[in-house]
Amino acid sequence: MRLRSFLALVGFVGVSLAAGFLGSMAVVGSVNGWYATLIAPAWTPPNAVFGPVWTILYVLMGSAAYLVSRSPRIGKVFAIWLFLAHLLLNAFWSIAFFGMHEILLSLVVIVLLLSIVIVLAALFYRYSRTAGYLMIPYVLWVAYATTLNIGFLVLN
Repeated sequence: MRLRSFLALVGFVGVSLAAGFLGSMAVVGSVNGWYATLIAPAWTPPNAVFGPVWTILYVLMGSAAYLVSRSPRIGKVFAIWLFLAHLLLNAFWSIAFFGMHEILLSLVVIVLLLSIVIVLAALFYRYSRTAGYLMIPYVLWVAYATTLNIGFLVLN
């Protein structure tokens, strides 16, 4: 891998991780406070699971975006911009849920996020099959997180 390609990969992964870091700032003070007072759905994993899972997902999605950026096919600029825009929505979910304590708003956000992530995975697949496959764990996790959000809304 040439230096320029390597730096592009690091850039895409870095931007993805930065979005995760932005969202995590809302989580830090809330996990042991407000969140701990909520009735959690039975299928909620331990808190320690979330950090490693999200880190892996951000690396995978950043790598997928990098692969799309390297595609010779026309139209990839839209896919990259949609990817970058979706990262803001991703971060906003954490802000809405953990920072604002708005379970209903966070549900609206995550349903929109899930829809965009599905579109992104399909779009990425058009430019790189590997990129599309790299997005599958993210789609599955956001779908799972959506069920958690629904559970928190119903129980609280």
